[in-house]
Amino acid sequence: MKKFISALALLVIAGTAFAQAGTAVKETAKATAETAKQGTENVKAAATDEPKSTVHKAKAKVHKAKAKQHGKNAKAAAKEAVQ
Repeated sequence: MKKFISALALLVIAGTAFAQAGTAVKETAKATAETAKQGTENVKAAATDEPKSTVHKAKAKVHKAKAKQHGKNAKAAAKEAVQ
């Protein structure tokens, strides 16, 4: 019976760690996606006329800010997974 309870406790702990690691992976993927979108907007800004260029630059800044926040969330989730 003690072995069963120990095994069950280990499964619960492992499941919790896996869930936290999954959050870190998701946030990292979101940060990568936003960084890619930022690059796309920068390329569009370079290739378009001035009025549209400003819009693309603004969108790139928004994507950069989102990527930064997702990066922070990923870092925090990774710390939680390790603890």
